[in-house]
Amino acid sequence: MVTNDYTTMNGNGIIKMEEEFIKRHHKHDVKENQCSSSLVKHIKAPVHLFLINQVWSLVRRFDQPQKYKPFVSRCVVQGDLQIGSVREVNVRSGLPATTSTERLEYLDDDEHILSMTIVGGDHRLKNYSSIVTVHPEVIDGRPGTLVIESFVVDVPDGNTKDETCYFVEALIKCNLKSLADVSERLAVQDRTEPIERM
Repeated sequence: MVTNDYTTMNGNGIIKMEEEFIKRHHKHDVKENQCSSSLVKHIKAPVHLFLINQVWSLVRRFDQPQKYKPFVSRCVVQGDLQIGSVREVNVRSGLPATTSTERLEYLDDDEHILSMTIVGGDHRLKNYSSIVTVHPEVIDGRPGTLVIESFVVDVPDGNTKDETCYFVEALIKCNLKSLADVSERLAVQDRTEPIERM
């Protein structure tokens, strides 16, 4: 059920609706030695399911990124999940890092926007900032979700902009695929069919 329709937004062939969301919500101040990109994922699960927010309920949990981010093994939040809260994330082995310290910059439950920055850790992602937005859409005649994640990050010494963007995009694609898998599985579990009475 997972759609593998990642679109890297770098100015070419952008679909009108996605382009509008990116212009409105995904603004980054990109400096000369930085790279930036936006990725799009269509998920066959609703933003909202009855009173429960299906996809958004996973994305908005700054304190539990491991619910859908496969590289996160543990997360501890300092503070009370307000803007400015900081989380310490432990990263699973296999990546060139073991920890990341991240700050919640913006959280809007009405517009479905989450923004965070990396403020520390033992990795090379310096001045990393990301924005995730979640939008309702229709996929195959059913409620679905358009998720857009954008980022900006410094290009480390010894790397090119292309190499840096490729690495970060690969991590985001993996997270978005996992988000789709988890959300679509929950949507199937929650779907009820009408019962015909005789």
